Amino acid sequence: MFRHVVMFEWVDGVDDAAIDAMAAALDALVATIPEVVSYVHGPDAGISDGNFDYVMVGDYASIEDYAVYRDHPEHQRIIAEMIKPHVAKRAAVQYHTG
Repeated sequence: MFRHVVMFEWVDGVDDAAIDAMAAALDALVATIPEVVSYVHGPDAGISDGNFDYVMVGDYASIEDYAVYRDHPEHQRIIAEMIKPHVAKRAAVQYHTG
């Protein structure tokens, strides 16, 4: 299994409606990509200072399957229109889970 984890810190002033719209768009996207094995995301619980604001974790059977998700035109549109305009900081990691 191959896992992709990405975390975002939002710019000041991002409202819940923008985050909710992004989350709904991602849910709709991954529901249409059979290469996605598991996909979860959500806001930080807010119990520790210094955490990122939001996280997404996706599992794929292979690197090639991850690339299908990564390069999907709708995913690229969501990034360009709904994520990048709100991101102050991003961190990501990909790794094999076993």
